[in-house]
Amino acid sequence: MKAMIYTEYGTPDVFLKAEITKPVPKKNEVLVKIYATTVTTADVRLRSLNVPRGFGLIIRLVQGLTKPRKPILGSDFAGVVESIGNQVNEFKVGDRVFGSSKTGTYAEYTTIKEEGAITLIPENLSFEEVAALPFGALTSLTFLEEVSDKLKGQSILINGASGSLGTNAVQMAKNYGAVVTGICSGKNVELVKSLGADEVIDYTKEDYLKRGMKYDIIYDTLGIISPKESLSMLNEGGKHLMAVATVPQYYDMFKYNLTKKVKIKAGVALFNKKNIESVAKLAEQIKLKSVIDKIYPLEAISEAHRYVDLGHKVGNVVIKIQ
Repeated sequence: MKAMIYTEYGTPDVFLKAEITKPVPKKNEVLVKIYATTVTTADVRLRSLNVPRGFGLIIRLVQGLTKPRKPILGSDFAGVVESIGNQVNEFKVGDRVFGSSKTGTYAEYTTIKEEGAITLIPENLSFEEVAALPFGALTSLTFLEEVSDKLKGQSILINGASGSLGTNAVQMAKNYGAVVTGICSGKNVELVKSLGADEVIDYTKEDYLKRGMKYDIIYDTLGIISPKESLSMLNEGGKHLMAVATVPQYYDMFKYNLTKKVKIKAGVALFNKKNIESVAKLAEQIKLKSVIDKIYPLEAISEAHRYVDLGHKVGNVVIKIQ
């Protein structure tokens, strides 16, 4: 099968076009012919090893000390079931499916366990639209679902509101009944408002730290608002949720959680069947819309990575494979 692989860490130019063996599904797996995938910030970090401070060695130990153990990047996918293992009951050949795969998706095919983060594509959505959902939606759902019962009528500040995580978070927070303030650049203010934000701060014109506003919840998708800074921005009993954090910031979280009347949390997103089914339901009900910035063919994966490297993508960058 056709794939774009990388055999070393580095710039977007590390990708190579290759013909590799088409995977065969195990007894509990589904083989998916991929029609669309994405380039996420996680993909960029794994390619470049430009990771949050303190995690460089940890990532190398997991991914490969001197070169990547797995040559295919990518996790989001949307496609059609081509074959199934003999113990698969939920899916059949020909089903349109989407989700998040651990075996790489910069290729024509991927395999995933039936009980993994895979579900049927709602009839009203295209391959490109649903491929743009898993990474951002599953990450934001992990953080916001934990506080969902407290969000109604509460104020939430979402930093990075125009990115993949942020565009999903704005919509989810509004679905939960929160009063949403987003932070983004001026050119994306109207987009973030259209997704449901009650107020949008243009960080190029206004310093959110000097506004003197306080919030019940801060969801920082970028890891820019430090635990110390959030102390002056949270109401008593408030929560600061960090989708990205450095090792020193984890230390500060531990310290402030013990000594201050706020809670600061970071962690790993849950990419599982329950959550991908929740995302699919929200999308089907048009309560969650994917935002697509650009679409590239698989052969232009290097160009797509270069664009994401700039740090200004709006929503998602989709890779069309079929």
